[in-house]
Amino acid sequence: MPDEMGVFDAIYHTRAMRRIKPDPVPEELLVKLIDAANQAPSGSNAQNGRWIVVRDPGVRTRLAELNKAAVDYYAQSFNPDVPGQDPDARRRIFASVQWQAEHLAEIPALVIACLEFGSPPPDRFAVGAGAGGSIWPGVQNLLLAARALDLGAAPTTLGLSDRTAVREVLALPDTIEPFCLIPVGWPMGKFGPVTRRPVEEIMRWDRWS
Repeated sequence: MPDEMGVFDAIYHTRAMRRIKPDPVPEELLVKLIDAANQAPSGSNAQNGRWIVVRDPGVRTRLAELNKAAVDYYAQSFNPDVPGQDPDARRRIFASVQWQAEHLAEIPALVIACLEFGSPPPDRFAVGAGAGGSIWPGVQNLLLAARALDLGAAPTTLGLSDRTAVREVLALPDTIEPFCLIPVGWPMGKFGPVTRRPVEEIMRWDRWS
């Protein structure tokens, strides 16, 4: 098992790694990721995060088809020219998204982050009814744990766009709502420090101005 990193090293070196090798990931490492995700806080300590780790080739293939359709649709409106962002960097990111869409079925583990509700939520994305506030801390814990174990991962919601089909593929009951798909495996590229705006640009004390 790889040596584990310190928490701040993981935070400052957790890049979105979309290009992932098809090599299998030991089951004990996948369990370790989910156990780390499960340590995250949740609203009212409900502990209603649920995690599906998809390794079955047939299920991965079906999820990959749904993800590819969503990425192809998004590609029609992709615009690299966004104020304040580097167009070349945006093109590189989107190229990695497209690569992943072409190879998702080959990635050894697809983690689906879900929440379980007491009854089917009436509006699946309304605040308070299923906006996912209790699942995202767990997703971040999983990403940091993956980095600490030298595993590549990157969350996406595009692959869940056709929610009816996703629910059928995963055989989800009405009380389980999927929020995020996280491909996990050994990265093809190298880890390194993330590039972010300096804290002085994004932080204020007490009031905005």
